Amino acid sequence: MSDLAFGIDIGGSGIKGAPVDLTAGDYAEKRTRIPTPQPSTPQAVADVLARLVDSYQLPDDVPIGVAFPAPLQHGVVRFMANLDQSWTGVDLPALVQRVTGRHVIAVNDADAAGVGEVRYGAARDAEGVVLVATLGTGIGSALMVDGVLVPNTELGHLEIDGHDAESRAADSARERENLSWDEWSERLQRYFGVVEDLLSPDLIVVGGGVSKHHEKYLPNLHLRAPIIPAKLRNAAGIVGAAALAAGR
Repeated sequence: MSDLAFGIDIGGSGIKGAPVDLTAGDYAEKRTRIPTPQPSTPQAVADVLARLVDSYQLPDDVPIGVAFPAPLQHGVVRFMANLDQSWTGVDLPALVQRVTGRHVIAVNDADAAGVGEVRYGAARDAEGVVLVATLGTGIGSALMVDGVLVPNTELGHLEIDGHDAESRAADSARERENLSWDEWSERLQRYFGVVEDLLSPDLIVVGGGVSKHHEKYLPNLHLRAPIIPAKLRNAAGIVGAAALAAGR
């Protein structure tokens, strides 16, 4: 089994990629970022992905893992929010394989980040049910059971107290409403309390850019499961997608 795979994270403003050392769980070379083309049609994005991969000297057998900002069902985009609407119904692995000639897997970006944290980050060696939640513009979620991904959970869209959960508990809500850390903690307590009652996770990992301020809110949360900050930060999606591409 190869110790190298290529991870790509597709976002609304930028497409990032790097070779990943699967033994260390880190970039094997410096990450490259290319602005997302506008309009962000499937072919335009695929052309950028091919250029990104070709910018590295990779052996022909290095697989590609793609973290994508939408739910994917067996590699097919179910619906689209952050890119061009023409993505709906596209078989993403088949498209990328056509332009790169490599083995490709594709996964939701929150799921990729969750795999990264479980394989190499804060939840490494954790057993049982692990929930990785990414707090940012929305709330991304990844659910792992004994190391196996349960894809497309979208737990940020749970309806809680009559609201879409992420509209009140995402980091964007904290910023938009100018909430104090204590005020935001109350909303996180409500959110994670409901999720815990539904899933009974053995461990909860919190990622997203705001995780670097974890000491300001995580100690305020009182749950049955331990709740800890993510470790891989912005590398989690690329590393997790690469790991899945290599069958790790």
